[in-house]
Amino acid sequence: MALFRLRREAAAPSALAPVEALLKGYSIEVMPRTAEKIADFRDLLPRGTRVYIAHIDGTPIEEMVATAKRLNAEGFPVMPHFPARIVKDRATLADWIARYRGEADVKQGLILAGGLRAPQGDFHSSMQLLETGLFDGFERLHVAGHPEGSKDIDPDGSDRMVMEALRWKQAFAERTDAKMAIATQFCFEPDPVIAWAERLAAEGIALPIHIGIAGPAKLQTMIKFAVACGVGPSMRVLQKRAMDVTKLLLPYEPTEFVTGIAAHKAKNHMFGIESVHFFPLGGIKTNAEWVTANGGRSGIPANMEKVEA
Repeated sequence: MALFRLRREAAAPSALAPVEALLKGYSIEVMPRTAEKIADFRDLLPRGTRVYIAHIDGTPIEEMVATAKRLNAEGFPVMPHFPARIVKDRATLADWIARYRGEADVKQGLILAGGLRAPQGDFHSSMQLLETGLFDGFERLHVAGHPEGSKDIDPDGSDRMVMEALRWKQAFAERTDAKMAIATQFCFEPDPVIAWAERLAAEGIALPIHIGIAGPAKLQTMIKFAVACGVGPSMRVLQKRAMDVTKLLLPYEPTEFVTGIAAHKAKNHMFGIESVHFFPLGGIKTNAEWVTANGGRSGIPANMEKVEA
């Protein structure tokens, strides 16, 4: 009887099981200046965690490549941003790609328009970058997604251009060998994100979705970044929290958002959200610790002696 009871307990799913499944294989974003503050990423992240490197306007390509080289040496696949609107011309893009590949063995890239309103060179969209053919040979290419729309792309408040761009990218994926996925802006409410993902599927856009999640941070910090990044209606979650005196001084954590997405995915195995991508707005260490505490360790930091079975 005791053996039977033990087997039942072992088979019973953990309350965290859906969250653990969603967080497995998560990715995280850094910038060269934030990466400099981390002595060794192996102390914080599971082996093989994909690390995006955000290319903010004004960041020298030398710093981007050096960060990619360092992370690659520590055992993390890197995915630098290629923002179309800060690329001067085709020659510049070719030079960046050659540096990344030659010096840091980069094989992945996030191709996006970038946050600038006006292009600084010949490109204004991610589609133009993809059309150059210069990313041939990359193993994985991710593109941007906007669950709440983008006023930069659709100033009229619709999502007509955003959806048209995603259809183009779906067609591009179908005619190339690269593994592609959609990496999205961060949001704060699960229901609109779920509805957006299901709409994409209904429209024949089958690219896997890596949903953006804002990592733990002070509420004031979160609101500042949400405004700067153009977060849409789901920002009401933060506004409501700001009005609650009992929560005003507590840090925001993405627990409710992650739990909502995870629960839906557990019930709908064909759901298009494949993974999560963290924006560590409150710091890389804080974000990594939150993921670990919530079962998101898809591996073990390389400098730890314990090995998972």
